[in-house]
Amino acid sequence: MKLKFGGISRKTEFSPNHVVNDLLIINQTADALRALGAEVTMYDEGLITPDSVKERLIFSMAQGPLGSKTLMTIEERGAYIINSPHAVMNCYRINMVKILPAAGIPFPKSVIVGTDSDINPRQAGFQSEKVWIKRGDVHAVHKEDVTLANTDDEELNLLKEFRQRDIHQAILQEHLDGDTVKFYAVRETELFHWYYLNGVYHTKFDESKLRELASASAEVMNLFVYGGDAIIGRDASITIIDINDWPSFAPVREQASRHIAQLIYRKAQDHVGT
Repeated sequence: MKLKFGGISRKTEFSPNHVVNDLLIINQTADALRALGAEVTMYDEGLITPDSVKERLIFSMAQGPLGSKTLMTIEERGAYIINSPHAVMNCYRINMVKILPAAGIPFPKSVIVGTDSDINPRQAGFQSEKVWIKRGDVHAVHKEDVTLANTDDEELNLLKEFRQRDIHQAILQEHLDGDTVKFYAVRETELFHWYYLNGVYHTKFDESKLRELASASAEVMNLFVYGGDAIIGRDASITIIDINDWPSFAPVREQASRHIAQLIYRKAQDHVGT
């Protein structure tokens, strides 16, 4: 039986600085699925409705609240979706900062605040003088959505700016000193790729531990296609600071698209067979 898939490309609003790369990875995944013998119809996240996507097997890069809610409705009607919209919304920071620490994943101390708050992060038990201010819902849409603040005034001004943009919740997160590494992975495959986003110390660390923590994070958040960031401390400690649903995989796109397609095809076969 020929498998028929609907593919959902990400709305450009949610691909800041990565519009082309995001489009390339999902289109190459679609091509890889076709090479496996599947039929694929592509849709845009910004245009889908509960009735416009006819396929019951779906692979999706949708990330916005409206697109995710639409896919939840489709999923509730029996569709099988990778990544599930529930998993995508687990990546919203107001959810992620609860899920990962509760699962025992090393994660920076984080506090959820209203953007109308005048909280002083020093009173939140942070050890660092610098504090990250991050929007609480989707990942960065504007460059200010993830900002390192050095003073109380900067923090309050950023929260006020969020409020003016109708963002009601934000995350205050402790700054950790160390090297930032970015990783890409696909569950149930051999694909795991990492690189230094900004390596200062280049402290030697256990790469297998990074993979283990990334995999554990994806599992607890129910993600199959994912990426993220971690801080490598000067003591070689590894702290996960972010998990992303279906990133661009730009450095390993050719390899990633094949692994993603094979995973989707295999999971779809299992689903149809049940």
